[in-house]
Amino acid sequence: MTAEPAANVYERQELLTGCQAVALGVALADVDVTAAYPIRPYTEVMDAISKLIADGEMDAEYVIADSEHSQFEIVKHASSLGARAFAGSSGTGWMYGFEALVVTATDRLPVLFLVGNRALDDPGAFGVEHNDALALRDMGWLLCWVTTAQEALEHVIIGYRIAEDRRVMMPMALAMDGAFLTHSQHIVRVPSKEAVRRFLPPYDLGERRLHPDNPISIAPQVNEDWVMELRRQNWEAARRAREVIVQAYHEFNAIFGARYSPPFYFDEFMTDDAEVVLLGMGTVAMPARTAVRRLREKGERVGYINLRWFRPFPTAELRESLRRFRAVGIIDRDFAHGAPDDGGVLLHEVRSCLYPARERPVVVDFITGLGGRDVSIADCLSMFELSRRAASRGEPDEHVTWIGLRE
Repeated sequence: MTAEPAANVYERQELLTGCQAVALGVALADVDVTAAYPIRPYTEVMDAISKLIADGEMDAEYVIADSEHSQFEIVKHASSLGARAFAGSSGTGWMYGFEALVVTATDRLPVLFLVGNRALDDPGAFGVEHNDALALRDMGWLLCWVTTAQEALEHVIIGYRIAEDRRVMMPMALAMDGAFLTHSQHIVRVPSKEAVRRFLPPYDLGERRLHPDNPISIAPQVNEDWVMELRRQNWEAARRAREVIVQAYHEFNAIFGARYSPPFYFDEFMTDDAEVVLLGMGTVAMPARTAVRRLREKGERVGYINLRWFRPFPTAELRESLRRFRAVGIIDRDFAHGAPDDGGVLLHEVRSCLYPARERPVVVDFITGLGGRDVSIADCLSMFELSRRAASRGEPDEHVTWIGLRE
């Protein structure tokens, strides 16, 4: 992508962690209400937001909650009153507030939450796993993974643009790998507030805004009378979100330069003539891309696909892309114990996506990086070798391989 943004779109560069970049994105999005309850590795977002407010760089209500559940309820109700709202959490804190997360989706309130991906206890662990965010996959949330601090800042803005679109009105979960991204520092280009305002319109709930002058019911008890119809409305909103996502990225590129390329739901790296690719989410992109470069230097036809949007899942686009390859190795930084073939969550989504295709690659799964364990370049080279072996045989030696286990 080489197109340059219009003049004065980016006003400065800063060295920021992923958490700090999200906080700055929240300020640029002109969020009205945020609620805070700390749990690492997401805590620094709330620290950074409080500093922005104290320094006069952000005008927002900052509510200190007594738990994750209260935190999520606060921003849910703020959203129903017409306030652009933000919160976040990680790991077990995310799960503690799950009741509020579910009703936020069924009430179609477009808040944006950060999920600083963290392993679920017990045993006690602060390292990254994706199961916390993936628990939302069937609950009616938009769900997106970012790989850099720049993407994190930009997807706060993009996320609100998509979630608040009248055709969508769904909450947005922005996931980033704990420690590997939440606390690592990157050079980030910071857009101007004027440019963000051109892209992101004011939040408007319209006739759904809860106000004494607009008597409406939110979350009435309907049981068998209307539950199916309401589920169908949410189902249709999720389907419509796909076209809104594409439109939002085109609009973003028009203002900020060609930052993202079609199909936008995922990025492809050196895949044009590839026979074997790995596919993953989050910061595994870094070692995987490096492994691709090293293998390319040896003449091997390999590539990497980084999945950005998990919900809505890019079914048609990913099916069309993956049918070109002989083998696809799925990197699962999650677990789904007892699932078909004992594979991870991402494996089953990709295999289901590919099932109707007449021509489809061999698909193998790698479970790795759990609890924050590093996924190294050597690990990725091993995954490519096993995927290449599956391609040559036309079937995998094993459907699932655990990579990086201690001996």
